[in-house]
Amino acid sequence: MGLNDRVNTLGQDLKRRFGERVHKLTVSAGFVCPNMDGTRGRGGCSFCNNASFAPQGQDGGDVARQLQAGREVVLRRTGAGRYIAYFQAYTNTYAEVDRLQVLYDAALAQPGVVGLSIGTRPDCVPDAVLDLLVSYQERGFLVWLELGLQSAFDETLARVNRGHGFAEYRDAVRRARGRGLLVCTHLIHGLPGETPWHQRQTLARVLEEGTDGLKLHPLHVVRGTRLARQWRDGEYRPWSLNEYVATAVDLIEMTPPEVVFHRLTATARKPLLLAPDWCASKWTVINAIEESLRQRDTRQGARPLQPERDLPGTQENCR
Repeated sequence: MGLNDRVNTLGQDLKRRFGERVHKLTVSAGFVCPNMDGTRGRGGCSFCNNASFAPQGQDGGDVARQLQAGREVVLRRTGAGRYIAYFQAYTNTYAEVDRLQVLYDAALAQPGVVGLSIGTRPDCVPDAVLDLLVSYQERGFLVWLELGLQSAFDETLARVNRGHGFAEYRDAVRRARGRGLLVCTHLIHGLPGETPWHQRQTLARVLEEGTDGLKLHPLHVVRGTRLARQWRDGEYRPWSLNEYVATAVDLIEMTPPEVVFHRLTATARKPLLLAPDWCASKWTVINAIEESLRQRDTRQGARPLQPERDLPGTQENCR
């Protein structure tokens, strides 16, 4: 019994929808972030160096050319012919709607592209943007709105200079899902000041609001960030692989079976990655999660989520 027998993964979900394998192709379209340009803040999140997950940088060039390059790689590796265009780098709804439409239209016009996955912040999804995404869905394209929440605790979000709180996330989710859009929520494990208890509380809050998908990320320390300075000064200790795996498996058990896991870990490449070393290897983490699920003889949804209210003061922090 493998991972796909225990976790409702995105790969399985896409295969059920389309009857064949579908790949996500990453697009970098030259967006910026309101937490870097002064609209919401300066310097960005304390952990963020976008090059750690978008090596092509801020602007990867023409959308069609990027997707063509991605298609060629996938065809050589797997032969799959259907794709989701994933606008990943920075805040991919942070522009005028007319500009967004040009970029999204260009992606959907490419051969084999059957949908969009739009990575953004909860404070950057006005109604006009949501309506644009709904229009693609009404034309038969699959659309995922990926919201970077990271934590439900406002104190944590302020600590990492996130520039928004849980209220913005709640509002964005309610407006998006009220229009029938699929929402995937990004959560980071190991944020400064947080413990596995905080992760369970965050999951409880996210499930209470309603989400269709989840992405789990370990916090890794990369060059060129405030977190890197804190790590060097001994102010931050990254989680161990065992800590991350145990918490990820707890959350998988507590997540209803219909929720789609888009990702169970994230990596960064050296020399950008400073710590922890295990974040350099995706399959080290995936295999450890699968083995832990096997040892527990458990699966997604096996353990009902029971929000814990036993730490004084923390409930107010996540509202």
